[in-house]
Formats: sequence, structure tokens, C-alpha cells
Amino acid sequence: MIRVGIIGGSGYAAGELVRILLNHPDVELKWVHSRTVAGQRIVDVHQGLHGEIDMSFSNTIDLKNIDVLFCCRPAGKTREFIETHTIPEDLKIIDLARDHRIEDGSHDFIYGLSELNRKPMVRGAKHVANPGCLAMAVELSLIPLAKNLLLNSDIHTTIVTGATSEGAERRPTTHYAWRNDNMVVYRPFAHPQMPEILQVLRAMQQSFDSQIHMLPMRGSFSRGIMAVSYLDCPLELTEIIRIYSEYFADHNFTFITSKIPDLKDVVNTNKCIIHLDKIGGKLLITAVIDNLLKGGAGNAVHTMNLLFGLQETTGLTMKATGY
Repeated sequence: MIRVGIIGGSGYAAGELVRILLNHPDVELKWVHSRTVAGQRIVDVHQGLHGEIDMSFSNTIDLKNIDVLFCCRPAGKTREFIETHTIPEDLKIIDLARDHRIEDGSHDFIYGLSELNRKPMVRGAKHVANPGCLAMAVELSLIPLAKNLLLNSDIHTTIVTGATSEGAERRPTTHYAWRNDNMVVYRPFAHPQMPEILQVLRAMQQSFDSQIHMLPMRGSFSRGIMAVSYLDCPLELTEIIRIYSEYFADHNFTFITSKIPDLKDVVNTNKCIIHLDKIGGKLLITAVIDNLLKGGAGNAVHTMNLLFGLQETTGLTMKATGY
């Protein structure tokens, strides 16, 4: 059994992580740490887990009795944690924050996009940085093109995200009265996940120097991300579909569909569903994911499966809430 510990256990991603791990056949959840709700029962915070777990949030951290640590604390806190704790040599760490997503020489974390970096994760990596949820949707939309050196024009991307993308911390833009029946653009052209998107695309296509014009928007729904991108592409649609289908053929969670997807096709799953269309000279790419699963906890468990040599889909077979 893989012994698991979680720090930052009170947030949305951590709650989904606990839910998945409780049903994972090869996992023993040893403890869930939280500084803010230590001592409280987990089900009093993550109420959807009633009847599934009888455990309280820990106020202590024992790194010697676990095999993998999931870090679900805010940005900057994982790096701080590593600097202030003695980390066992063999402990694997999966960071869901953005502390280690940029490969800048200051750490040994592998970027946890399995559709790009599965081999290093299987071949002995110890530390993995989970991609950001917006970045995940954009990267999966574009990496087959980058692999085939087809990113040769500016890219325009509109992304609509659910309220849970902002985390569990209460703020005005997550209040029901504001969010319901409402939409707003935020951080246009300068989203903090842009650097990791550029890093991924340039790693695959070194000649890529075009602009990505990204417009994130807050949507009036709880969870899910829809990313709609368009760019110039000279190929016929049938050839583009072939390129995407071949790229994702041996990956277990990303699928090409002939139907324009909606969020309910992926919410509550670890899937990414992509639709391709060609209108004039423009390639239109629509991608949908669940921000808390494929864009968060689900991908983190997928990463764990790779690190420990398990079948990739173990614990991650979930049905979309289509109705």
C-alpha cells in the first residue's frame, strides 16, 4: 500500500483528493494536516465525505510514515515547507501549487503534465509539480500542434472557469449573489499561469515565438473549465484530427470528439475532451476539463500512479455528471 499524507487539507482540491484516495485500492491515507481546522473532523469541512471517513485533521506532520506527500497549500507555501522541514530522501512530493512549475534550476520538480512528461515520472522522478488548471486546458489544446511544429501564428484563447477555480477561501467574486447570473473578464493577457504554458509549448516547438492572447473569464457555475482557442493553420481538418488522435492515442484521459463538448461531459471526471473545427483558414479548438480533477486532484493522483508504477487509471474511473 502507498502511504499518503496531505498538507493544506481544508481546500477544494484537497477535499477531492481525499475523496479519490479513499476509493483507491492501493492507498492508505495516513493523515490530513491543516493549520486552520486542526482537530476538526474531516467530514465537518468536506461534508460530502460523510460515511466514508472517520478521521480528524492533524496538527502534526510525520513525514517518516508516508511514501508520498500531496501539498495543497497556497502558492509559495510548498517551497517554504520544504525549506523548513527535513524531507526524507525517498519521500515523493506532489505539489498542487505553482511553486515548482517553472524549470528555473532551483529545484528538481518535474512538470506534471503526463501527456508530455510521462516518461520521466515513470523512470524515477521523486518530485512533481501539478499544472495549473487553466494551463492544463490550454496545453492539452495545443501540444499536438507544437509537436508537429504547427504553432506559427498568434493564438487567441478565451477561457471560462467555475467558482471553485478560485479556491475555498471566501472572497467577493465567489459569493453566490455576485457569481450567479454573472460573468466577468479577469487578468486579461497576463494570467499567472501563462509562463508555464509558454514553457511547455517552447519545449516542444523551439521555434515558437508567437503571442498567446488569453482572456480568462469567471463563469456562473461551480466547477469546470472551457477553453476555446483559434489560430491560423494550413492543414485540412481531417489531417488535424489525425494528428490529435495519434498524439493522444496512448493517453488514458484525453479524447477527441466529433461533437462540441460541454462542461457536463467532464465534470466529476479526470477527462479532457477536445473538439476540432476548421472555419476558413482558422483552426478552432474547444477543450473542457473539470478544474478540481483533471486540473487538480485527479491529475495529482494520476501522477502518483505513474510515480509508483501503477496502471494510470487506477482510482480514477469516474462518471461525468451529465444529468
